[in-house]
Amino acid sequence: MPNLIVIGAQKCGTTSLHYYLGLHPEIFMAEEKELNFFLEERNWGKGIEWYSSHFGANTRILGEFSPTYSHFPVFQGVSERMHATIPEAKLIYILRDPIERILSHYMHSWASGTENRPLTEALEDVESSPYVSRSMYYRQLEQYLPYFPDSRILIIAAEALLHGDRGKTLEKVYSFLNLDSSFQSRKFAFSWHESRFKRKKTWLGEYLERSSLKRRLQFLPFELRGAVDGLIFFPFSRRVKRPRLNESLRKELAAFLKQDIDRLRSYTGNRYHEWTL
Repeated sequence: MPNLIVIGAQKCGTTSLHYYLGLHPEIFMAEEKELNFFLEERNWGKGIEWYSSHFGANTRILGEFSPTYSHFPVFQGVSERMHATIPEAKLIYILRDPIERILSHYMHSWASGTENRPLTEALEDVESSPYVSRSMYYRQLEQYLPYFPDSRILIIAAEALLHGDRGKTLEKVYSFLNLDSSFQSRKFAFSWHESRFKRKKTWLGEYLERSSLKRRLQFLPFELRGAVDGLIFFPFSRRVKRPRLNESLRKELAAFLKQDIDRLRSYTGNRYHEWTL
């Protein structure tokens, strides 16, 4: 059974962190990045044996990533199931500027075809928007605090991991896991899923996405997977432009998120100076 769970957040560099963690010789990360086991609506019904079958390595740390674990209130009871199953697990929660995360999430949904509304329409009801709720970081974290002590929860900023001192940030992560924190790799230079390269597939691209070709790509080495995927699908896609967030909507989002982010700052002691609110 795993003893490390990365609970999110979506569009905060989880793919890159998954890769960096897997480079450490004392860490095994499940190859299927998002197992979604603790979601009753997804894979909980498959049982413990199904879940444990993903962790066959003999390493000190066995881990998995599922950003849906921080998608309350859409998915509820996640922390209770997790604690009942793996009470000694450690949790990592990676965050980024909450408004930037909302925009990236929207671009991802638009590119994947699950979102067809203009940005202003998608964010029209700020209070009930799933884009906004995933950026209410303390609200998500609050679901875990009754079950996992502070010493078992590490919160890191995507800005530090992806654009700051990556080695220092990973050293902090490895120390949290009681591993050799001096580990370094030249592969720390890789990063993935940057929004400026986001593309929306045409109907033919969508057809290829559902074909066996896409499934076969999953067996390529991680470093090659994104590049090969891009080469294959590039002719059957178009670039997604970054949406423009008008000033009034930005202010509305900032005002709505402020209390939650203030609580996060109080809890972590981190001011998150890189953020826009």
